[in-house]
Amino acid sequence: MATFLTIIIVAGALLALVAAVSALRAWLRLRRARAVLEAEIGAEVVRLAGRASELEGSLAALNARAEMLPVRISALQQNLATLCILTGALGTSLRQAQKVLTSAGMKSALAKPIAEISRSYRRSRSR
Repeated sequence: MATFLTIIIVAGALLALVAAVSALRAWLRLRRARAVLEAEIGAEVVRLAGRASELEGSLAALNARAEMLPVRISALQQNLATLCILTGALGTSLRQAQKVLTSAGMKSALAKPIAEISRSYRRSRSR
């Protein structure tokens, strides 16, 4: 009887070891994927912020050239003003996105969904 219990205990320990290794591998894959995602998104936001800055400069130059025209075209000026406002809003949004995508921002953004997944998994296992 003691050998039977020992076999069951050893088998349970082996299953726990397999589960732990599997969980560790999943965690490492998640970590790698998050690092790749963070790097790609960060690079793209930096690129877009640069393009938005270029656009703001080009709009300022275009607005200056429009002011120099002898005949003022009110529709053009209105469109330029609207475009300047939208470009400014885009630049602000991109700067905010850069701040959020720092490692601390990314960690806090991922913490809530991971906690919810963990809670739902625990609930389903307790039933």
